[in-house]
Amino acid sequence: MGINILVVGASRGLGNEIVKNYASQKESSVYATVRSDNTPTGDGSSNVHWIPGIDVTSEDAGMKLVEATKDLSLDVVIITAGFFPSESFDEPKWAEELKTYTISAIAPVFIIHHLVKASCISKGGKVILVSSESGSITLRHESEGGGNYAHHASKSALNMVGKLLSLDLKSKEIAVGMVHPGFMRTEMTKGVGFDKFWDDGGAVLPREAAASLIDFVSKFDISRTGEYWAPRGPRDIGTAETVLGKDLPTPLQLPW
Repeated sequence: MGINILVVGASRGLGNEIVKNYASQKESSVYATVRSDNTPTGDGSSNVHWIPGIDVTSEDAGMKLVEATKDLSLDVVIITAGFFPSESFDEPKWAEELKTYTISAIAPVFIIHHLVKASCISKGGKVILVSSESGSITLRHESEGGGNYAHHASKSALNMVGKLLSLDLKSKEIAVGMVHPGFMRTEMTKGVGFDKFWDDGGAVLPREAAASLIDFVSKFDISRTGEYWAPRGPRDIGTAETVLGKDLPTPLQLPW
């Protein structure tokens, strides 16, 4: 039996690789959003359906998604749209902070609200919010220092949003999970200078992170709703052993 997947934020990086992976599973129908008004070219998969013009910083993004998916019953919704401005205590960035919080922690509330109210997500469906280990307050450690307020704190806010959504949607049998997909070799991490940590930090290609995430999603259900996980385990979380100890499992449930 086929499944319908919606990927919000699919133009590049992890989101794009999630689309490709699901598209390789012929029983899947993948609905993928991009901010541009132009439909991407180059992916000839017949089971990928692009939804252009979805800007998650706009209040109407959820309503547009309902219009595009109103005749569907979505089994999996993955929100992977993100933004990572580089910040320091000496140079905090007001506009970038507003944008980051909007993308990470405000947009998901409205997107899921509209999809659920329009009955676009099936009973037994799954909502996966792509977070980061950087959103864990427990894992923040002096060895990594401060800075990057917008990205890290907005992921903490996203985790709270996911937890609250899980409480609101449990009676509808819709499971909500937050995931740290892994430290990745992407333009986003390169853009903030993290490429210098790629080798020592065990950074992986987005396609590898996508495969781990999709495998995790296949096993995720209502019994784990509201939880925060690292599907790839502790291997790329620099403070994991220092804070949580050795011999940690994979997947790893992360602390708030």
